[in-house]
Amino acid sequence: PSLCRVYKKTSGNESIALYLGKRDFVDHVESVDIVDGVIKVDPAELEGRKVWVYLACAFRYGSDDLDVIGLSFRKDIWVKRIQIYPVVGTRPANTPMQEALLKKCGDQGHPFTFTIDTNLPCSVGLQPAPEDAGKSCGVDYEVKAYIAKEADDPDEKISKKDTCRLIIRKIQFAPGKVGAGPKADISKNFMMSDKPVHLEASIEKELYFHGDPIPVNVKINNETTKVVKKIKITVEQTTEVLLYQSDKYSKTVLTEEFAEEIKGESTLEKTFTVIPLLSNNKEKRGLAVDVSGFPKTYIRPGMDKGMQGIMVSYKIKVNLLVSSGGLLGGLTASMIMHGPMS
Repeated sequence: PSLCRVYKKTSGNESIALYLGKRDFVDHVESVDIVDGVIKVDPAELEGRKVWVYLACAFRYGSDDLDVIGLSFRKDIWVKRIQIYPVVGTRPANTPMQEALLKKCGDQGHPFTFTIDTNLPCSVGLQPAPEDAGKSCGVDYEVKAYIAKEADDPDEKISKKDTCRLIIRKIQFAPGKVGAGPKADISKNFMMSDKPVHLEASIEKELYFHGDPIPVNVKINNETTKVVKKIKITVEQTTEVLLYQSDKYSKTVLTEEFAEEIKGESTLEKTFTVIPLLSNNKEKRGLAVDVSGFPKTYIRPGMDKGMQGIMVSYKIKVNLLVSSGGLLGGLTASMIMHGPMS
């Protein structure tokens, strides 16, 4: 293919350079796009050392500037290494992307290919507060080329001038086949009333694009003499951090109130539309975000949940405000995710 853009990083000593044709790699649930790139090597400055490239999936949970006090704020979930120079063994046939990159590099280009395991997490970060400095908590992927005697010798110190790296993203889209949406219902009796208020809430499908309107269908049967004054719809994001501790918490990403009066012994059937947007939640610390806005984790049957690093799901709550001041109702459903690639 003709390359509209080439991502390139050169080492400080200019002996090696890393080339990629893209930085977003799609997780199709059953498979993941291969990471195919090229390393340009000038052997003149190697001094008998070798050139390696690695792809690492890492979980970061802190600010890089805190490393000076000897604490590790990075945990490698998965690492693969390939010796680039001198060339060893046989390599797979070049991809069209690599052929295009090799034209940029010339004779000193050496292709590499990584296959990402399907059970690894997607790139996601927890949004820092505006006053927070440094890297936020999250999962990222790094491609790094380096010059060393051995692939991974803890006693060998690798100088920064002998390395070059690019951060890439593993992203996930909604599956093409979308299931029916969830439904919940509840009834509640109030003091001084022998009959209940019935609430039923549902949505049409289980997955939505970020930025898409979400129609919430609400049915109310008020058998009491009390008056329902207001309907409140809330969308919550639940984030589960699985690697360094068992940590689960929720952030409200949308709250809207609708002034609908349902008098005693009457009914209402109506659809209310809400649109949760990241742009309305920029100040919220700890909110899970990714390249398209709000992320959602899609788990393949049999996949190890503990490998996901950060799990993200959503629920919608529908509450009724009755004249006595009591809250009624609740709808819980996992429904927001990226849309298909089309």
